[in-house]
Amino acid sequence: MRRRAAVGWTCSASIAALAVLGAAAVRADEPSAVQASLERPLLEPGQVLREVRAFLEPRFIKPPQATDRTAWEREAQRVRRDMLEQIVFRGSAAAWRDARCGVVWLDTMDGGPGYRIRKFRYEALPGMWIPGLLYLPDDLHGNVPVAINVNGHAPEGKAVDYKQCRAINLAKRGMLSLNLEWFGMGQLRTSGFAHGRMNQLDLCGASGLAPFYLALSRAIDLALELEHADQDRLLVTGLSGGGWQTILISALDERVTLANPVAGYGSFFTNLAFGDMGDSEQAPADMAMVADYTHLTALRAPRATLLTYNAGDDCCFKSGHTLAPLLAAARPIFALYGAEDRLRSHVNHNPGTHNFEQDNREQLYAAIGDYFYPGDATFVRTEIPSEGELKTPEELLVPLPEDNVDFHRLAETLAASLPHQPDLPLDSAGAKTWQRQKRERLKALLRVPNYEPAKVVSETIDTPSGQVMLGLRVNVGDTWTLPISMLRAHGQHVAKTLVVADSGRASAAAEIERLAGEGNFVFAVDPLFFGESQVKAQDPEYTYPLLVSAAGERALGIQAAQLAATASALHKASPEQGGDLPITIKAIGPRASLTALVAAAIEPEAIAGVELSGALASLKQLIETDKPVEALPEMFAYGLLAEFDVRQLVALAAPRPVTFQQPDQRARRELAPLVAWYGLFDAEFDPAR
Repeated sequence: MRRRAAVGWTCSASIAALAVLGAAAVRADEPSAVQASLERPLLEPGQVLREVRAFLEPRFIKPPQATDRTAWEREAQRVRRDMLEQIVFRGSAAAWRDARCGVVWLDTMDGGPGYRIRKFRYEALPGMWIPGLLYLPDDLHGNVPVAINVNGHAPEGKAVDYKQCRAINLAKRGMLSLNLEWFGMGQLRTSGFAHGRMNQLDLCGASGLAPFYLALSRAIDLALELEHADQDRLLVTGLSGGGWQTILISALDERVTLANPVAGYGSFFTNLAFGDMGDSEQAPADMAMVADYTHLTALRAPRATLLTYNAGDDCCFKSGHTLAPLLAAARPIFALYGAEDRLRSHVNHNPGTHNFEQDNREQLYAAIGDYFYPGDATFVRTEIPSEGELKTPEELLVPLPEDNVDFHRLAETLAASLPHQPDLPLDSAGAKTWQRQKRERLKALLRVPNYEPAKVVSETIDTPSGQVMLGLRVNVGDTWTLPISMLRAHGQHVAKTLVVADSGRASAAAEIERLAGEGNFVFAVDPLFFGESQVKAQDPEYTYPLLVSAAGERALGIQAAQLAATASALHKASPEQGGDLPITIKAIGPRASLTALVAAAIEPEAIAGVELSGALASLKQLIETDKPVEALPEMFAYGLLAEFDVRQLVALAAPRPVTFQQPDQRARRELAPLVAWYGLFDAEFDPAR
């Protein structure tokens, strides 16, 4: 006999009468007693942040150590190889590494005394054009040093004043000086180039870091092909995100002979401890398993390096906590080469804020003099006043194609053919084999931890208006403590429901009361990064799932495992908590819905069914609606869409009921093939319900 409607649709159910609860009527503008209980904190202040730190720190690779030069050079070769192959060019991004890309040289404009400015654009990868400016000294003889000036999070981009001053000053010293635009800034300040869109590429199984690296490496290619370019005197320098770009390319590309990153990066350890986590590119998936930024700094040995930080930095990477760990890691490596004098540092006090102003620039000029012009007493080490020569953004505008490829457009192209194996086997034996194999693959892809059933460590009892409300703190694994609220109404109970909501359990008070009124034991949980289990620290919340990913884990896998462990514990609960009644997960919102669906896919025993409200019909909708990682961070798990879409996750849950509330036509179309699939499990699915 077939089970009826193992997967189906429901519209908004009518609100059941709450008389069984004995609930007192409340004014519409007053919170109910249930909501007041749900809003009461169950965790200690700062507990989530402490647990996140305790979880992450052991997973970060330790700083480099070497007492033998030969051993270090083997290690350096491994780190560079692994960073490029496993992090920068992982997945389908590997094909971009050797792609044919072009350079277009455009008009030349007057600069100021002693130099001209030539405009150009070049491709980071096919169709992705980057604007650039080449500051050309008027009097060029022989080979001269080349400087690549990269910019950080300055909305003015290549036109920002301190960067123009630097590029001009270097040209006036006889250097070929390039000024490059950066993704999301200046002319590339579009939503499609916003850094949170690089995670759309990650979702598709192509490293979002690759375009950042290629924009730099291909700039070096074109710079060293310039007439008069000295192959042995190449500088890269920049502030903030430009400092991050500087260390990334200067560590991994040995053609960079002088690097001056300014207030651009710190160790993963100090970033976590002091709230210095940056955008997506600074914490790419799995990087912290391969290399910390202490390693990238050490990889500079024995090439000249000036680390500049600011004493009172009002953005990030304050010198007091950032600089020392980098120097401690790198100095012994430079010493192996007898090159201690090639690692310098400077702490800026005037103005001491997040800057690359005159003091920091003059430190750079001094380093250029020492390393590129040794013994030249005529080399000018102080700022050459050039403020009157600055150009407007309009004057520095570089023509770009209207259809310039950005992160979002690139992701749209990749997603069109994903997942790689979308079809489901339509025979019973093949279906069960597919489920067994794909369940294990999903666990591996999302790095799903194997948690034992959750354990209650403390509880509080509240009785709002005749109901019994338990506030539970439960342990999951060796690290996590989750807050769970249980609502039990008087009378006969027919089922247990575990509620999870994007905005936290307190936001679901009305739904929780409705479910209790229908005879459910209702448990409302906040997994990691939901509701009360948000970190609530200095950094934006979305950066913590990114750091979890950088450490080799996946927030979505942890959250799903927490739900599964909670469901397993509830499945074996005491009679006072519903006994062996079946457990359905009620998820509210796209994040909660995906987490619940993954939990059901990996836990075939304890979870009896899933009801999804606000779920996506396809992960491709994250790209189609151009969502950045900031909005739905754990949903951009690296490579998930390459192998699984929502349809495949539902197929893993079969034959248990998976209900999508208020499905649109897209959902009906995406999940229609599951009619035949559920039939293989002696169950029916009717998309018209």
